[in-house]
Parts: sequence; C-alpha cells; structure tokens
Amino acid sequence: MSNRAKVNIGVIGVGHLGQHHARHLANISGINLSGVHDTDELRCKSIAEKNKTTAFTSIAAIVEASDGICVVTPTQTHADVASECIKGGKHVFIEKPITHTIEEASNLLQLADQYKVSVQVGHIERLNPALLPLKNFELNPKFIEVQRLAPYTTRGTDVPVVLDLMIHDIDIILSFVRSPVHNIRATGVSIITDSVDIAHARIRFKNGTVASMFSSRIAKDKVRKAKVFEKNMYVTIDFLLGLTEVYRVLDAKEDDPEALMSAPLDENDLSKQIVYEKPAVPKADALNLELENFANVIRGTEKPIVDGSAGLEALDVATQIHDLIIEDLH
Repeated sequence: MSNRAKVNIGVIGVGHLGQHHARHLANISGINLSGVHDTDELRCKSIAEKNKTTAFTSIAAIVEASDGICVVTPTQTHADVASECIKGGKHVFIEKPITHTIEEASNLLQLADQYKVSVQVGHIERLNPALLPLKNFELNPKFIEVQRLAPYTTRGTDVPVVLDLMIHDIDIILSFVRSPVHNIRATGVSIITDSVDIAHARIRFKNGTVASMFSSRIAKDKVRKAKVFEKNMYVTIDFLLGLTEVYRVLDAKEDDPEALMSAPLDENDLSKQIVYEKPAVPKADALNLELENFANVIRGTEKPIVDGSAGLEALDVATQIHDLIIEDLH
C-alpha cells in the first residue's frame, strides 16, 4: 500500500462508542470510512447515512471492503468478531478490554501472528493530552496513586468496574513502570449491580515500585486523577481537566527561569530547591490520534501505541485483581 493511499477502515458495532469511531474515521484525512456493521440494522443504516458510508449486513462483507476493522462490540463478542476479521487478513483495532478472557486474548494474538496482521487495543487514556508532556521526562516511579470515579450509568455494567474503569489505569501504570508484577492485593464491593462496583488494588512490582488504584462507578462526580512519585520528582495529573503539574528537586544553579515557582528545599541548605512546572498540555483529540495511528500501522509506517501484547498484559492484571476481589467477597 502506498503511504499516500487512503486506508479503508470499517467499524463493527456502532453503539455508544462505535458511533464516535465512525464519525472520526469519516473526517480524518487519509482515511476512508469503508462502512459500518451492527446487529441492530436500523441503527446501522442510520449511522451509515449520517457518515455517508455503507451499512453492511454481514461481517464478511465489511471485512472484504476494508484494510482494517475497528471492533467496538460488547466485550464478550470481541474474540469472535476480531477472529473473523483476522482470518480475512485484516488488521484490527479492538476497544478495551481486548477480550473477555486471557485465553481468548492469547488465542487472538496467535491468530494475528499466523495471518501476519496487527492487533491494536483502544486504551484511549494512554493518549490523554495530560499525559503527553510527560514524554519529556524520564520517569522512574517509586509510588503511583490513581483515582477514577464515575456517576452510575447503566452503560458498561456488563463488566465489573475493574474491567470497565480501572483497566485504563492499569494500562497507564504498566506503561510507566515497565517491570514484572511481584504481587497484587485487592478488595471491592457490589453496591448497585450484581458485579463489583467499587474496587481498590495495590500492585507491587519486582523493581520495588508500588501502585495504588481506586475505582468506583457509584460516585457523585467524575474524578480521574493520578499522582506519580519518584526520587526528586512529584507529578500530578488531572485527566479530566487536562492538567499536568511537576515538582522537581534541582540544584540551585540549575534553576529553570521558565518555572512558575521555585523554593528552597531547606532554609539551612540553599544548594537545592523545589521547582514547580506547569507543562503546556497540547490540544489533542485522543480518539483521532488512536485512529490515525491505526491507519499508519496498516500503512506500515508506525507501530501500535497500545499493541495486542500490552492489551493482554492489562487484561491479565485486571483479571487477577477481579478474581482476588471475588475471592475476598466469598
């Protein structure tokens, strides 16, 4: 495929999330929305009309018309739908979590390897604008604390809160730490649904890093915040506000004139100082960035931002956390 050629990408599943995939794909330069497919034929036709594309009545037909497919169906169907796309020789972008079970994810990656196509997973928070400035820092976290709270809605309750909300933070933390997990502790409760609605997990990695995560879908307001601590640096991230703040301990002679504030670390020792920085957070549409990356993966010019192996790793940790919670409840 020519690097300048338009990439044909279709969407299977045009519900709450899939409709946004279709809308973005229809408007990104260099991408052609090849069509949409959904088990709800009326909705499928409606989304197709809005985006001036084809409403396909079968998976086989949309696969045939596409270079790549976005799988935005319920989690329980990810493995079957993605497998059919892969067997058709197409690259797949699968909304998180990658599949319902570890076994399904492992089989899917083996299949992709067999058919020589890529698997990309939609862990969209990896591209949250508030995280982008951190690429300029060499992070070596010692302790990470994350809160992710959301008001209750019926959407997403087909999976436990760990796989609905916490998995975002698991993926981010794994990308930060890059060390094998040593042990996990977890607890949680069911409040409204028959599944786990509130969860807390503590992960210790083999390099000594500790991560604490709290997720709830029974909250008054949305909260999505992270704190990252390491030697001589402390970072706060507000995913909702798109705000990143960095506090660093530097030699006094290395004072950054562009920092908003600096203060001595110790009134008796002025050789070090705490410098506060508020990096500029670029305006970016995370879904756009994900889909542009997917198109470039299909072209062969980029690697997936979150590949299938990373999706499997996040699912593995999330599954362990959920299993520990269920064990604790019983």
